[in-house]
Amino acid sequence: MKPPFLVDSHCHLSFPELEWERSAVLQRAGDAGVGRFLTVATCPENWPSVLEISRTEPPVYATLGIHPTEVAPHHLVGLAQELVNHASQNPKVVAFGETGLDFYHTPCDRPTQMASFSQHIQAAVEADLPLVIHTREAEEATFQLLEEAVSRAPLRGVIHCFTGTRPFAEHMLNLGFYLSFAGIVTFKNAAALQEIAAFVPLDRLLVETDAPYLAPHPHRGKTNEPAFVVHTAQKIADLKGLTLSQVAQQTTQNFFTLFSRVPQA
Repeated sequence: MKPPFLVDSHCHLSFPELEWERSAVLQRAGDAGVGRFLTVATCPENWPSVLEISRTEPPVYATLGIHPTEVAPHHLVGLAQELVNHASQNPKVVAFGETGLDFYHTPCDRPTQMASFSQHIQAAVEADLPLVIHTREAEEATFQLLEEAVSRAPLRGVIHCFTGTRPFAEHMLNLGFYLSFAGIVTFKNAAALQEIAAFVPLDRLLVETDAPYLAPHPHRGKTNEPAFVVHTAQKIADLKGLTLSQVAQQTTQNFFTLFSRVPQA
């Protein structure tokens, strides 16, 4: 039986753990039913490889951005315009990110992170592209920046690898954002996260791997890869009392709705 069509809405195909066997990784994913991939940039240094992968691999699309733990003050000069320029020149750039706020690591340069996040938001509004957002130990600040931005102009995006609180999930849903779940939701000690995944409306939910990190059960501890997104989708289906096909169909449609620059054909 042919597996249901799935999308890995967040992976890092340019990272060394996957890059060295990329063809095999994509083949295994295709065999598992994964037909689209969003490979996500984390710093300007890997923008060229992300762009090249998306150029040479037809089912792969790209984001450009700077992860909050990678951003430095020198990155901020002209960042928003640089992002917009790249997107205007390359139709396979379908979002900006991953961006956001990460206050977990100490020390962290909060003003620089917030300035970078604001520039990504500015670029997203100007280019009419979604944001791929990372947030860790920064829910209040993340919500405040996004709430203010949404009050000024249309903005859409996804909180990737969601591991936050129920109130934060509700706030993001109320702002119109999507929530994406990775392999963590399959872990045996993730009961609180599983309750949130069960609560999130299926039409506002995405699945991802964040490969090469966070491999789901039963592959926990191994190098993660896009083929494993099926385990996360199956866990979502179990939590919601649905079939894998139902979850695959809706999360795939959600991906195309959010990342509207990706053709469905």
